[in-house]
Amino acid sequence: MSNPTDADLNAQAAALGERLQQASLQLVTAESCSGGWIAKSMTDIAGSSAFFDCGMVVYSYEAKQRLLGVRAQTLEQYGAVSRETVLEMVAGALINSGAGIAVAVTGIAGPGGGSPDKPVGSVWIGWKRRGGYARAQLFQFDGDRDAVRRQTVGAALRGIAEQL
Repeated sequence: MSNPTDADLNAQAAALGERLQQASLQLVTAESCSGGWIAKSMTDIAGSSAFFDCGMVVYSYEAKQRLLGVRAQTLEQYGAVSRETVLEMVAGALINSGAGIAVAVTGIAGPGGGSPDKPVGSVWIGWKRRGGYARAQLFQFDGDRDAVRRQTVGAALRGIAEQL
């Protein structure tokens, strides 16, 4: 997967913002490994208050539980980087916001923290529209920490567009 530039992400976010506005939807983000970069990309666009509700950076297990309602049992059984966790994150983001569409990301950006089952570059992304079913996808991104995070933002934005 290619490593998007700042200009690429900005263009992607601007186009997505227009589509969200046309659909009368606001976005909420729940981010772990991307550290708020998806929210930053969206709010870099002038007038983003028309399509962006809020963003939560939830790095720790405790923050995922407290802010998004991720169950301790889910984190213990599957870990933070899992389909089960990202689905609970994206649902919790919608519950705790006024948004109509949500994206959540959790992964291992590196350089450390990987394991044989979850190598560096493993990122789960989840998307959900209010009243709809959540969708989650596992990505395996290449490169250093910055590259993994950039690719995460690009894939998250593409997935939001697919939900519209």
